[in-house]
Amino acid sequence: QVQLMESGGGSVQTGGSLRLSCVISPGTISGRTVGANCVTWFRQTPGNQREGVALMNTFTEYIKYSDSVKGRFTISQDKSKNTVYLQMNDLRSEDTALYYCAAVERTSCSYQWDRVAGYYYWGQGTQVTVSS
Repeated sequence: QVQLMESGGGSVQTGGSLRLSCVISPGTISGRTVGANCVTWFRQTPGNQREGVALMNTFTEYIKYSDSVKGRFTISQDKSKNTVYLQMNDLRSEDTALYYCAAVERTSCSYQWDRVAGYYYWGQGTQVTVSS
């Protein structure tokens, strides 16, 4: 099974920055290495559904952002470290949430990229709190 591990959350003031990391560990099934090229950051607040905020296809580097974070968040990767990052700038109180890294292996990552049910692998989440 592919394993995901997030880190980098914390508490910041409005306008501050944080960088989240998602380390992706490939798995094996019947001797075959299993990976996941579609990697998406989701976030969730209590009582609400998970919201997709940024997607990267780690093979093609296709990227997509939700309108709520476009221009403020940047998704990137370091292939040598099997890590996908989410750089979050100009943070607002509405960005406060539990942030999850999710992944799946697919030919096309863009179709319904923010649909929670479309992802097989999830991390445990890292909390981001933005206060004024």
